[in-house]
Amino acid sequence: MGAASGTDEVGRYRRCVPELPPIDHRRRRVEIAESLAAGPLDALLVTDLTDVRWLTGFGGSHGWVVVRGDELVLGTDGRYDDRARAETAGSGATVIAEMRRERLDARLLESLAGASAVGLDAAGIDHAAWNGLSADLPLTPLTDNVLKNLRRRKDVAEVARIEAAARSADAALAEVEPMILAAGDAPVTEADVRNELEYRMRRYGADDRSYATIVASGPENAARPHHEVGARTIAPGDTVIVDVGALVDGYHSDMTRSYVVGSASTRQIEIYALVAESQAAGLAAVAPDVAARDVDAACRSVFDDAGLGDWFIHGTGHGVGLEIHEQPFLGATSEATLVDGDVVTVEPGLYRGGFGGFRIEDLVVVAGDGSRPVTHTPQRIPQSQNSNQ
Repeated sequence: MGAASGTDEVGRYRRCVPELPPIDHRRRRVEIAESLAAGPLDALLVTDLTDVRWLTGFGGSHGWVVVRGDELVLGTDGRYDDRARAETAGSGATVIAEMRRERLDARLLESLAGASAVGLDAAGIDHAAWNGLSADLPLTPLTDNVLKNLRRRKDVAEVARIEAAARSADAALAEVEPMILAAGDAPVTEADVRNELEYRMRRYGADDRSYATIVASGPENAARPHHEVGARTIAPGDTVIVDVGALVDGYHSDMTRSYVVGSASTRQIEIYALVAESQAAGLAAVAPDVAARDVDAACRSVFDDAGLGDWFIHGTGHGVGLEIHEQPFLGATSEATLVDGDVVTVEPGLYRGGFGGFRIEDLVVVAGDGSRPVTHTPQRIPQSQNSNQ
């Protein structure tokens, strides 16, 4: 009986991260090669490690990639030799691994010998490194980064990883919510909640947390959108914001839920309702070919109409994938237009010192004529003691 029960528990945890479909890195190489063939560049040098991973599958802390015609070359520190070959096996990459930095630098120049125009994202490299490389290579700064543009559209394998990460976070929060809501009955700190969430996400199959989990409580901490978790004890009457995400095979999830501990005041109920209304308006606006700033405006107008526009002190959302914050960004000044395959957050919130705050955030895939949700934890609508009677 005990053994069967233990097996069931292990199975319950594993179901959050089932077997994941393989990522077709070879197709990505072809897409990049086709883009190069259509433009003025005859080679591309990739130094941003997130782009390196997206293109080849290699997730080490040091590496570069050269794309030239049909050739894909990954250069890395010699200590990554075996790992690099294993992780890039499906990409068709040629792996160069050298223990000596000067030898690896020489191999880079060999890979680009004879190139007349080498594209490089200037934002992904520091000024000194650019100057050093440009002394030996005909570098051209990328004005339209083809990798970043291609990375926006998540394929089926990428969405599967993001969904698995989201399931891990959903399952962990479902187990920890009772601790938050009962915080007035027993001493519970922000750090207690954070620690339980991060432990349980890993139990539910996540490789790691997606970012530093936020648990912000009370009239001051919950008024800070990026509060750093501390030892504050959560008390009855507190607003509590929990921003939690998991990481699975390099891909992130992102979700926020807000609570009131114990009986909610009339003002808390009103403010939460506004945030929920704002988020619903933003989610309804998400669709292919919609301007990102219009999604922000849909959320922001709810707060402006209520006279609380100055309580909303951050953008409405952002893209999520191999990075927790990536294109497109959903803000008032965004120039982006949503496309099919974007995975974005919609996360309006209201914050005010002395009151606290609320934020509701969900992750959605832009698809069809709208979007579909990735995060699934139900909202906990604050209740007054009278409304429960």
